[in-house]
Amino acid sequence: MKFGVVVFPGSNCDIDCYHALKDVMGQQVEYIWHKSDNVDGYDCIVLPGGFSYGDYLRCGAIARFSPVMDRVIEFAQKGKLVIGICNGFQILTEAGLLPGTLLRNRNMKFICDTVPVSVENAKTPFTNLCREGQVLRIPIAHGDGNYFVDEETLKEMESSGQIVFRYCNPDGQIIDGENPNGSLRNIAGICSKEGNVLGMMPHPERCMEKILNNDDGVIIFKSIINYLKGGNAIG
Repeated sequence: MKFGVVVFPGSNCDIDCYHALKDVMGQQVEYIWHKSDNVDGYDCIVLPGGFSYGDYLRCGAIARFSPVMDRVIEFAQKGKLVIGICNGFQILTEAGLLPGTLLRNRNMKFICDTVPVSVENAKTPFTNLCREGQVLRIPIAHGDGNYFVDEETLKEMESSGQIVFRYCNPDGQIIDGENPNGSLRNIAGICSKEGNVLGMMPHPERCMEKILNNDDGVIIFKSIINYLKGGNAIG
């Protein structure tokens, strides 16, 4: 498998993603500069977290117009895998590859913590080795993670299985008290209708090794590799 990690001006989780894929998962991975006009040869593209273009205008708004994003959009439209993490999620919504938007956290503060999230759909390329309702502990670090979408679109998303992760308590209960940023219906991650594009605010690349006392993120990358090898299909 060959992964590509896009690097925008202001990205700061690109090295973490590269390390997770190459050193932990043993996969072939390359950086893709934001001005690149070619993404041929990759099986999965990662849009990492950070503060692309300093979050000017709003998070992801300028990065969406980087030359590479036209190629990423075409890549996704061919059914290939794209995962956006934190700022990468914000870029995916700005690019129209995912519905909705990410607003300021309801407490108007930057949040850095490790939180439990429930796997709501275990049939995606990114969660096929998980079980539905499984609770993963994953770090978050964002000031704009408050997911919002109009009610009609939300109903369509819920009926089509596009809600992939929700913030929960350690027992897996979806309650507002465990919602760190005010995100609509505790949403922490969503996928496209086709299932091949995932956006999530939590950082799985930051919990990949037992030496860090948490390797819950491994199952997400294992699921991607399993899917690419012809494992569980989208369903």
